[in-house]
Amino acid sequence: MPADTNANGDIFGGWLLSQMDVGGGVFASKVAKSRTVTVAIEAMNFRKPVYVGDLVSVHATLVRLGRTSITVHLEAWVLRRRAQQAILVTDGNFTYVSIDDHGQPQPIQRDGATIAT
Repeated sequence: MPADTNANGDIFGGWLLSQMDVGGGVFASKVAKSRTVTVAIEAMNFRKPVYVGDLVSVHATLVRLGRTSITVHLEAWVLRRRAQQAILVTDGNFTYVSIDDHGQPQPIQRDGATIAT
């Protein structure tokens, strides 16, 4: 939306990062089968701008499953108006920690099931 633009008229990088964090948090919570919180974001690459009107999709891939933490590689892709091919615009690694009802880290339950991306 126009309210989410920077001084150049492109979508503000912080807005895109927040959308990626929301998507990654949903993925991490499904893997952990619990609440998760973001503890780190690393290796962010802003490759191309996002324009007003672009359709943004976020894709998650499991990188690492620790005792209490989950590292997820997130990619943001856009489909521009009148375009047929999606473009990778941003990617990075986000780490989440599984927490209990008191906000304390808790071990991730592993059941051997395949994790869908």
